[in-house]
Amino acid sequence: QVQLVESGGGLVQPGGSLRLSCVASQTIFRLYTITWYRQTPGKQREPVANITSGGGTNYADSVKGRFTISRDNAKNTVYLQMNNLKPEDSAVYYCYEWGFGSWGQGTQVTVSS
Repeated sequence: QVQLVESGGGLVQPGGSLRLSCVASQTIFRLYTITWYRQTPGKQREPVANITSGGGTNYADSVKGRFTISRDNAKNTVYLQMNNLKPEDSAVYYCYEWGFGSWGQGTQVTVSS
């Protein structure tokens, strides 16, 4: 099993930026695709962005051009750089790794003036 720990969430004004981090407990993490999801109360968790072991990326239409996913395998870490944040980006953000099927505990992002 791989343990994942997210961090970097917080309160930010509209138009602001945050960088989320997802740190894995094992180096085998680098072999797997990682997806960032987000969830708001009463709604299903939705995929935001994913990155393959080779660095290929995909994004939800709602975040294209604003969010960037990247990974640093030397640090067992995947990042989600979020720019030009909007109130509708407010959610709990989770990372998920597709090898063992592990979730992190989530980090809250709130975009509000």
